[in-house]
Amino acid sequence: MRSKSCGSSWLMGKRGSRSYRRRCLSRTDIQRLAAQREDDTADLQLQKDRLEAERRNLEEELRSLQVSLSMAEDPQRNFRSSYYEKVGFRGVEEKKSLEILLKENPLDLEKLSTFSQRFPLPSMYRIHVWKVLLGILPPHSDSHALVGGYRKEQYNDILEALHVMRYVNCSTPFTDVCLRMFQLESQVLPRCSETTGPDEENEDFLSIARSMEEIVDDPIDCYWLIKCFVHQFHAKFGDSIPHLPKSLEHYLSQEEPRLLRHLKNTDALAQLPYGLWFRRCFAGCLPESSLCRVWDKVISGSCKVLVFVALEILLSYNNVLLGISRPEGVAKLLCNIPQENTDAIVTKAIDSWHKYCGTPMHAV
Repeated sequence: MRSKSCGSSWLMGKRGSRSYRRRCLSRTDIQRLAAQREDDTADLQLQKDRLEAERRNLEEELRSLQVSLSMAEDPQRNFRSSYYEKVGFRGVEEKKSLEILLKENPLDLEKLSTFSQRFPLPSMYRIHVWKVLLGILPPHSDSHALVGGYRKEQYNDILEALHVMRYVNCSTPFTDVCLRMFQLESQVLPRCSETTGPDEENEDFLSIARSMEEIVDDPIDCYWLIKCFVHQFHAKFGDSIPHLPKSLEHYLSQEEPRLLRHLKNTDALAQLPYGLWFRRCFAGCLPESSLCRVWDKVISGSCKVLVFVALEILLSYNNVLLGISRPEGVAKLLCNIPQENTDAIVTKAIDSWHKYCGTPMHAV
């Protein structure tokens, strides 16, 4: 009896051990499948974000095309544009066309955007057009004085509050004041005891602010342009910015594959100043005259022009870059490009942008 009982216990123990192993194996499979599902979910989310950004870009292109078609219906203006271009007075006609657009009430934001996409804005109208496109001023021209007064009051109230809280004083640099004002309005102002050096995002803001300060004389206009430029850029293009380096690599492979191979082989491709180019929109890289022409396109609705400015910089210094074998040397050169020929670089970049992405058909 004892022997039979022992045998039965041994058999049940063996069966229990097999059942336990099956349960353990099932749990392992479940854990592995759960991890795989999480990876698949993350991949799908990335694809969704990329497709969403592409959808927004296509919608913007469609709107621009619709506006272009509507503006191309005036044969007299088309004939006049062709005539002026042939006799070498194209800029005169562009200025007249912009003046006509600015006399409309309410202003047509789509037409202003399309104009800015195709042509450089005349310096005498640039700040006004920027303020309209960025929403600082409303489309209704008869409200500009009233809204401008409100903007001034709001600026002074925020500045006074920062003085009372001792975040700024009379010796605080203007760009630092703008950063604190922006933080206060965005409800991310740190406590005085917690203030430290600016992080990467704040450095991007300060870089854009320093360049805008060189372009705009009036401090109130300057602050509102900085604030709305940064806000619009992140709101419209925040999802697209991470994909711009890949776009640059794609176009460089078509224009100069030898340089692309060199940058990859020397590990310099990952060291390119993408932050300076794509997060700061070339602020601190290009001088005022060249930077304004790039920002015309960004403010009017295109971040892809940044890719072509970066591309043209690489092509312009192709021979020099091919002679540099260390990634640090490549980054140093591209972060401190000579300022003499930047206007030519931007002109070629805009031509390439129109070549690859199309030119809005704006009748002038």
